[in-house]
Amino acid sequence: MTTATVAAPPSPRKASPESGAAHTSAPTVTDPALVRRAVKAAALGNAMEWFDFGVYSYIAVTLGKVFFPSGDPTAQLLSTFGAFAAAFLVRPLGGMVFGPLGDRVGRQKVLALTMIMMAAGTFAIGLIPSYAAIGVGAPVLLLAARLVQGFSTGGEYAGASTFIAEYAPDKRRGFLGSWLEFGTLAGYIGGAGLVTLMTALLSSDDLLSWGWRIPFLIAGPMGIVGLYLRMRLEETPAFAAEVAKAESERPKVPLREMVTGQWRALLLCVGLVLVFNVTDYMLLSYMPSYLTSELGYDATHGLVVVLGVMVLMMIVQPFAGALTDRVGRRPVIAAGCAGFLVLSVPALLLIRDGGLLAVAVGMGALGLLLVCFTAAMPSALPALFPTRVRYGSLSIGFNVSVSLFGGTTPLVVTALIGATGDMMMPAYYMMAAAVIGGFAVWRMAESAGRPLPGSAPSLEAEAAGTHRENA
Repeated sequence: MTTATVAAPPSPRKASPESGAAHTSAPTVTDPALVRRAVKAAALGNAMEWFDFGVYSYIAVTLGKVFFPSGDPTAQLLSTFGAFAAAFLVRPLGGMVFGPLGDRVGRQKVLALTMIMMAAGTFAIGLIPSYAAIGVGAPVLLLAARLVQGFSTGGEYAGASTFIAEYAPDKRRGFLGSWLEFGTLAGYIGGAGLVTLMTALLSSDDLLSWGWRIPFLIAGPMGIVGLYLRMRLEETPAFAAEVAKAESERPKVPLREMVTGQWRALLLCVGLVLVFNVTDYMLLSYMPSYLTSELGYDATHGLVVVLGVMVLMMIVQPFAGALTDRVGRRPVIAAGCAGFLVLSVPALLLIRDGGLLAVAVGMGALGLLLVCFTAAMPSALPALFPTRVRYGSLSIGFNVSVSLFGGTTPLVVTALIGATGDMMMPAYYMMAAAVIGGFAVWRMAESAGRPLPGSAPSLEAEAAGTHRENA
């Protein structure tokens, strides 16, 4: 089995108030091959999660007809997004279960479990009979499957970002962490691309009767592959170091302490995740339905535009992640907040009133602003918490924020447009999120190039050699 770390001679160092745990200055020397495997396994799991979200969002109009028959298309869409949002209500519960479990038994074991549950919940949706076949039982089963998905994803993002952050060397954590959201985009593109292809090739009747099931059934084989990759991984060096401590020095942390003992970091986490997820769900989940149901665009053309935006984001993503290692996480996140505050209205005006090229420019501008968050957050969020509570506290903060603000974005914005008739509501919603995110980034500490709180410095082999020579 590959050895993850090589330790230099230790020299003790006192814990800082922010770290929450003492650690030594002995650096952890990362194994590049093992780091690459860890990044691939974490990113693939995230890709599978967002493949489902992408499929659900992009085929929402069809799902409304299958599970929520009604004469009002807006009511159908609201019902479908209501089931979408319901999964987010149980995400904090999943976070409160899987997060502390990940701090107790290990990141790798919990990530394997969440992978199994995600794949099972998504696969089950593809097997549910329609409303026409079994009546009200159909939407009930859909809701049950969505709740399983939501519960499992409560431990997914925080665990995957923690896993990569704890494996990555300090000076490359931004670049390596950015591949987690690269997986998110790949999952979205896979789901959106498949829906677009089916929309173009299948008749409306075929899509409604059986075609919609195909993307959900694909989750079964994807889950098996992801589970295989995750089961082959070792625990992170940071968690292994915690386990190596004597039990008297590593008491089990109660759930209450993960919240009250980390309240400042949790508030910052909620604010950062709010702007990250409101803009993410607005652009990648809600906008396809907005273009089709609210603005009357042809479904295929609307999907192709959003698909192109995601490809652009994937191209830029690793470069933006590397940028956060050079200039810091705070400047990149702050630039994204400022951009959404200033450009949301102009971009939406282009999307609303222009032709297809104007729509592409407006969506592309929002997509590039969103990269400021997708590139920086996977490395910035884990650095808010010390190792001993990182998985648990991050799971709680992340999922509370996503449940209250991110996952409800499509439902809330659709309802606001219906109540006010103002088609600019998406822009106003993103601007409000940018203000909150800007305050959070103003209050957060810079973490680029620095050890994670409660962990030893993490170096690449070449840098570790220089460290020992200087010592």
